[in-house]
Amino acid sequence: MKPWRPGRQMVEPRDMMNLWSWLVAGLRRRRRAVAAVGIAAMFSLGVAGVASAAAVSALAAFGDGGHTHADLIAETSAVAPGQPLTVLLRLKMDPGWHTYWVNYGDSGIETTVAWQLPPGWTAGPIQWPTPEKLPLDQYMNYGYEGTAGLLVSLTPPADLKAGDTVKLAAKVSWLECSEADCVPGDANVSLDLPVAAAVTVDAANQPLFDTARAALPQPAAMLAISAWRQGDKLFLLGLPAAASAKTEGPITEAYFFSTDRQTKPSAPQILHHAGNAWVLEMTRSNSAPVDARTLNGVLTLNGAADPGLAVSAPLAGAPPAAFADFSAGANPAAPAGGLPGLLLLGFLGGLILNIMPCVFPVLGIKALGLVKQAGAARGRVAGHGLAFTAGVLASMWVLVGVLQSLRAAGAQLGWGFQLQEPAFVLGLAIFFLLFALSLSGVFEVGGSLIGAGAGLMDKAGLAGSFFQGGLAVVVATPCTAPLLAPALGAAFTLPAAAAFLVFTAIALGLASPYLALSLFPGLARVLPRPGAWMETFQQLMAFPLYATVGFLLYTLAGQLSPERFQNILFALVLVGMAAWFYGRYATVAASPARRRAGQIGGLLLFVAALVLAYWRIQELDWQPWSPALVAQLQKEGRPVYVDFTARWCVTCQANKDVVFHSTKRVLDEFAREKVALVRADWTSNDPAITAELARFGRSSVPFDLLYLPGRADPVVLPSVLTPAIVLDALAGKTTAAP
Repeated sequence: MKPWRPGRQMVEPRDMMNLWSWLVAGLRRRRRAVAAVGIAAMFSLGVAGVASAAAVSALAAFGDGGHTHADLIAETSAVAPGQPLTVLLRLKMDPGWHTYWVNYGDSGIETTVAWQLPPGWTAGPIQWPTPEKLPLDQYMNYGYEGTAGLLVSLTPPADLKAGDTVKLAAKVSWLECSEADCVPGDANVSLDLPVAAAVTVDAANQPLFDTARAALPQPAAMLAISAWRQGDKLFLLGLPAAASAKTEGPITEAYFFSTDRQTKPSAPQILHHAGNAWVLEMTRSNSAPVDARTLNGVLTLNGAADPGLAVSAPLAGAPPAAFADFSAGANPAAPAGGLPGLLLLGFLGGLILNIMPCVFPVLGIKALGLVKQAGAARGRVAGHGLAFTAGVLASMWVLVGVLQSLRAAGAQLGWGFQLQEPAFVLGLAIFFLLFALSLSGVFEVGGSLIGAGAGLMDKAGLAGSFFQGGLAVVVATPCTAPLLAPALGAAFTLPAAAAFLVFTAIALGLASPYLALSLFPGLARVLPRPGAWMETFQQLMAFPLYATVGFLLYTLAGQLSPERFQNILFALVLVGMAAWFYGRYATVAASPARRRAGQIGGLLLFVAALVLAYWRIQELDWQPWSPALVAQLQKEGRPVYVDFTARWCVTCQANKDVVFHSTKRVLDEFAREKVALVRADWTSNDPAITAELARFGRSSVPFDLLYLPGRADPVVLPSVLTPAIVLDALAGKTTAAP
């Protein structure tokens, strides 16, 4: 079952005949994405009907949805006035097919129930059994195979009359998938029950309810659980609550299913042991609420007697005091050889860093300086090598000193901790981009940006080499070379003095190639003679730097909201334009006026890029759309603003900028009225969103709705928005789109 992702083969149907041909072709190729999109479109156009209910008995009704079969069962043979009644919605899937949990994972749609009850009846939420992991390739989904029993509590009114008969009905909708295909399904189920003054449990159905209740997540009484967030990681800590905890041996496997989608399903979950406790390390989802205060879900343990444990743990910003020294991955076994072995690993890891894409261009361009200095005094060359090494050591010591100080103050940080700060990552990306553009020949600063020849050395002398050494450490932090990871992990568990020695060994390994070439001129004979190849080599070194910029942008995408990340991308375009403008007009051969114009224009563009990149836009708490969420928010009596959008929709982005980021009027009014913000993201195909758009006669985005308290139908807003339009709709002055 391939998850729906952009880039998969898709055809836009122009008419009914093309749509049918497209659907059949998708099914023949067994491409799930094509089939799912086609079937959703057919549903939205009214070509396909819903599955009808089948045989209805006094106690249960049966519905057929294709590969999934639904029936509704009552726990008692009658219903008593005012007394809650538990019903079982049973889904039976054909072999090889499955349906989805409330959090479907990387792709899917959760099962929903639309109740059709007599007046005065109320329905409680679905009680979901513990889900199963449904892995496929690099994706992870959550759901059920075989049979799933969903329990729901129904409460009748107290004025029912004995002897009457009530009809309980519901429309159940789901997405049923196999490895190759995915098909929406639904069924109408119902049952008729007599009203009696007293009721008894139906003995024939009781085993079904016992099985369903046994599959529900149980209270985590066996454990004392706490949770905290650290950067893009989430942690669950489990401590035995008592000696009588229900375990069958040590905990060797654990998995957490997040009900509120705070964890990233496709990321691995790593189990660490700390004494008699364990810590489960998870990756935070990009769509997780930034202000989440609790971590909710189901925890499965290999040693637990129950199928799953219900977890609702307060989410702290730091681990408990007793585990303040815990750092994920920071307690590996020390390699053979003790501290000497660690020093050797550190040196070799630092040496290998020189060929990593972050560092290699720096050292490669630095080596060109040696080529250009062929014939220079030996002492001068050696002095530059020593100054470069001193810069590497000094920068490493400062970095490690800051890191150790912050860790001593209680911060949970590791190697590359500065890369957890978006501002630093962005600054590094801008620097790498300028560095790469300079090597590509777009512009030059003093003959080179980083000393690609003798220009910077002649101007800055030993200070220039010292600076380049410090730069080598800064650009090395995004990379972790082979052999370096175990040395870093072990270093953080050592006393400060020993850890200092390990990092010193890493720095010496990083500086050793250039130091050796500068101290032993004979080694430099292996380098080619100066020539035209040097310009080609310099330009070639730009491409690893472009790749590093791409990696840093990937990091930023996980740290920032989509709106802020969009600003970053446009800011980098301005940085490139600033470099081009400077290189085009501020050349050595240009007239003074032209050169000054190039310098001023390039500087203004660069400043504009920084303003755009670091501009703090208002972060909004958008909740992912689902019909159930909108219905729940409406029941709470809150206004609900639903934004149907997609990242590829330019008008959508313009609307959000104009309405939410260009003025505070809308945000202030939304805060005063407690408006809930819900986003239906259509960037990737989503049949549920497609169907919802079709329900309003739409087939494209942008599309915005505003649900007001006391009104059954939402206000449909126009495609192009202004703050006044939105505020008028919130005030009840608008009833439909113009």
